[in-house]
Amino acid sequence: MDESVRWMAIGGGVAAALAVIAWWGDRRRRNRRDPDRVGCMPWTGLFFFALLAAVILLGVSGKLWLNG
Repeated sequence: MDESVRWMAIGGGVAAALAVIAWWGDRRRRNRRDPDRVGCMPWTGLFFFALLAAVILLGVSGKLWLNG
C-alpha cells in the first residue's frame, strides 16, 4: 500500500471520529434540559465538515487501494 493512501485513510478515520464526537455534542445540545444554556461550539457545522472530509478521504483512499 502506498504511503499517501495510508495517510489519507488515517486522516479519514480521524475526521470520522471527529464527526461522531460532533454528532454526539449536537445531540446533547438539542436534548438539554435548560434551553437557556446554549453554549458556543458550532456542533452542526463541525459535524458537516468533518463528515464531508471523512467521506472524501476514505472514498479516495479506498479507490486507490483497490486499484493498486
